Amino acid sequence: MTDPTQPAGGRRRLAARCRRITEDPSFGMGVFVVILLNAGLMGAETYSGLAQAHHQVLGALEQGCLALFTLEMLLRLGSYADRPKAFFRDPWNVFDLLIVASAFVPLLRENTTVLRLLRLARVLRTARFLPHLRILLIAVGRSLPGTASFLFVGALVLYVYAMVGWVCFAQSDPQHYGSLGRAGLTLFLLTTLDGLTDAVRAGLEISRLSIVYYASYALLASFVLVNVLIGVVLNSLDEAREMEAEETRTRERAEGAGSAAGEVRDRIAAARVALDALEASLADAARPEEAARERQLEAAV
Repeated sequence: MTDPTQPAGGRRRLAARCRRITEDPSFGMGVFVVILLNAGLMGAETYSGLAQAHHQVLGALEQGCLALFTLEMLLRLGSYADRPKAFFRDPWNVFDLLIVASAFVPLLRENTTVLRLLRLARVLRTARFLPHLRILLIAVGRSLPGTASFLFVGALVLYVYAMVGWVCFAQSDPQHYGSLGRAGLTLFLLTTLDGLTDAVRAGLEISRLSIVYYASYALLASFVLVNVLIGVVLNSLDEAREMEAEETRTRERAEGAGSAAGEVRDRIAAARVALDALEASLADAARPEEAARERQLEAAV
């Protein structure tokens, strides 16, 4: 009698073995070292003399890194053998799979520029093994809507002050305020407060009221708007930390529930095997008694 739970049990055992490997700290450290080695190889290839002199060695090392990355992805896929859909719910898993699989696509492999960019994207995988960097990237992604609003307000302020600067200083200082574009570029550079002293000194030679223009712009653009941007990023950083902590708790609960469910399934499978063995032993014990009865009936006849 075949056990229908055997394929599922095999997948669970495979997933458990691969999970033990991928969750080991030394595994993550090893992959991190390979990523850094791959980045170093890309940097070495930018030196034409070194690349030509050691072309075969660099190529062999690159293929070795690709083989290790492929092995890593196979182990990560194997760790989700009992729950394949969960693999694609993790954005980092999808990102890693696309980056590694792209190296085997024929059209991409033939394009040197695209291949180098894809190899460069492997460096971004270091965020997977650096929790703080991963949180920072998530925070940057979540701050994009607020940053877009900030850019719109900043562009509006820059446009208004550029128009005022063109009206007031175009004739006296055409080099910096001769057109809307020049005025905008000048003010954009003044946002960092670099050269503000020279600009104020030149403005005072034109009119004493120029101090109001530059002071208000520095206050609004360099202090208020920049602090608003910092606030948006910090708020997104707090949200990213909460998301990371919640994902960790959810993953731990899912793994605990999965292990408990696996233990229950294993016990049910063991109970079925024991029942099958008991039925087989009872059947074997009943056969001699039936044979003895048949012989008695034959003798009586």
